[in-house]
Amino acid sequence: MSRAMILIFAATACLASQAMAGPSGYRIVKTVTLGGEGGWDYINRDPATGNLFVTRGTHVMVLDSADGKVLADIGKLEGVHGTVFAGDRAYVSEGGANRIAVIDRKNFTKVGEIAVGTRPDGILYEPRSNRIFTFNAGSGDATAVDAATGKVVGTVALGGKPEAAVADEAGTIFVNIEDKSELAAFDAKTLAVRGHYPLAPCESPSGMAADVAHGRIFSGCDNQMTSVEDMKTGKVVGHFPIGNGVDADRFDPATGLIFSSNGESGTLTVAHEDNPGKFTVLENIKTADGARTMELDPSTHRVFLVTADRHPGTPTAEQPHPRKVPVPGTFRLIILDRG
Repeated sequence: MSRAMILIFAATACLASQAMAGPSGYRIVKTVTLGGEGGWDYINRDPATGNLFVTRGTHVMVLDSADGKVLADIGKLEGVHGTVFAGDRAYVSEGGANRIAVIDRKNFTKVGEIAVGTRPDGILYEPRSNRIFTFNAGSGDATAVDAATGKVVGTVALGGKPEAAVADEAGTIFVNIEDKSELAAFDAKTLAVRGHYPLAPCESPSGMAADVAHGRIFSGCDNQMTSVEDMKTGKVVGHFPIGNGVDADRFDPATGLIFSSNGESGTLTVAHEDNPGKFTVLENIKTADGARTMELDPSTHRVFLVTADRHPGTPTAEQPHPRKVPVPGTFRLIILDRG
């Protein structure tokens, strides 16, 4: 092959690669098959190591975010959902056991348990108070745990089913109340509720992210929109369309991009915060059916999703419209990057 032909081939390949990336610059760069059976919930990144903790019902898979390699598989857990990190420990909400599993971040072994409310789902670490909060779907409240001692220090009645939560770095925690379609705010130290704010036209909010610098909260809603709220007032200041089946939201402060992972439409909505009152949807990237949860690495700007092939569940009298069932061996990590 002549040098001219090589240059033409290289230029064509470069253009083809660029064409794969849409307006946001993101595209799928790698898919890693992880295998195993069963479902999954959240992906959470350890900020100290970059490792990804993926909860899978009875166990937590720990992945190297660089290549998706499985570093550990922490078993003998019950109904796990989310993970947060404080000190040398990771804390996993065990919804099936009404407790937090305490994990050593270095050797990935379970080193303790903390009893909390009923069916803990979302979980948050608030650094100003040095407390871990579980958001308990069954008891409709939040449990506060002192990270230094591992002791429960209080409970916050939330008046509904809590989902994801964020903190404003000034001592206030915000949480989506899914069955009330509202935002609740409370003080991380005193545990006093500061307010309940309606999110209409948002319905059944789940995933949540925040732009702390500009005082904005992004709530992923079941009726295919992201609701934007003001941290100071709790009021809705905007919304924009997303795909169907959202369960996680992320915000990248360096790029101003807002991400929504939509499992039923199999898309990743990418929007841009043009200013604190204007939000533009850039694109809906095709990912995969069931890819409803995700994580963002703010240092590399990579986005991670997980899913598996799914087939229809079997209807019963109790569950006439069952969830889709994951196909064993097809569970996988999807990595998106820019350029």
